[in-house]
This record gives sequence, structure tokens and C-alpha cells, in this order.
Amino acid sequence: METVWIAEAFGLGAIIFNIFGYRSNDMRRYLVLSGGAMLCLSTHFFLLGAMAAGIGCGLAAIRNAVALKIRGTRILLLFLSINIGFFLFEWFVLQHGYLIILAYTSSIIFTAGSILFTDTAVMRRWFVFAETIGLIYAFMVGSVFGSIFNSVNLISIIIKMRSTKKPPSQN
Repeated sequence: METVWIAEAFGLGAIIFNIFGYRSNDMRRYLVLSGGAMLCLSTHFFLLGAMAAGIGCGLAAIRNAVALKIRGTRILLLFLSINIGFFLFEWFVLQHGYLIILAYTSSIIFTAGSILFTDTAVMRRWFVFAETIGLIYAFMVGSVFGSIFNSVNLISIIIKMRSTKKPPSQN
């Protein structure tokens, strides 16, 4: 029982980091804040026994740190390969259930987005989809703050998307 409270405290920390991250218009600042959130969330999911999300979030923290310095196809392929490798290991060796498909799909979208996108508007559109998948996964594994994390992120992204929408030009 105590482990659950500790796990949820890490989930709360992730929420705080990510609220500020998604509100940022600067990609570097987003990557730093999001990396902190992913470290917290990785710990959260590992403490709850949700290995796929723990791995995906841990890789996301590392990926964000790398993306601060290096971007491009090689880095993208490296992190996509690592994600797929862990998925295959969990699926075939550990024989974890179908829910890991959700966790790894979300992780792959975030991986591609964090490395390829330099435009925060484009990134936010893709991340709405990935956060929705993450929300379903968090709910299914019983993660209270993981579910809140994804819900808050979705709301934050949508609010930011609406606030940065340019009005149509008047001719």
C-alpha cells in the first residue's frame, strides 16, 4: 500500500513538470521539462508494476536529453529500435498482455515527435493522439495519477492549441 502512495507522488510530480512543458513555446524548454516529467512517470509506472510504460517513459527522458543536442534520422531510428526491441522482449519473452501495445504505440509517437518536430504546433497535434492512447493505458493498469497526467496533458495541449490559433486574415 505504501508503494502505491509513493508511486502516485511521482505521478503528481510528472503532472507538475508537464503542465509547464506543454505551455512552453520553446522546444528546448519543452524537452527539459518533459524529460523531468518522464523520469517521474517512469518511476511511477515501475512502482505500479506497469513495465511497458516504465520503460517507455524512461526512454523518453533519455531521448529528450539526447534531442537537446542531437536530432535526425539516426537518433530517431535508434530510439525507435530500442522501443520496438523492448516491446518484442515483453511480448515474446515475458509474454505480457495486449495492453503493452498501447504503451509502446504512445511511446513511439512521442519518440518520433520529440526528435523530428521542431514546430511545437505540429508536435501538439500528434501528441493529442499519443496522450489519448496513454490515457487509455493508464486507466487500464489502474494508474490514478497516470490517468490524471494524461488528462491534464490533453487539456493543456488543447488550451495551448486554441490560444495560439491565428485568426483568419481579413481581406
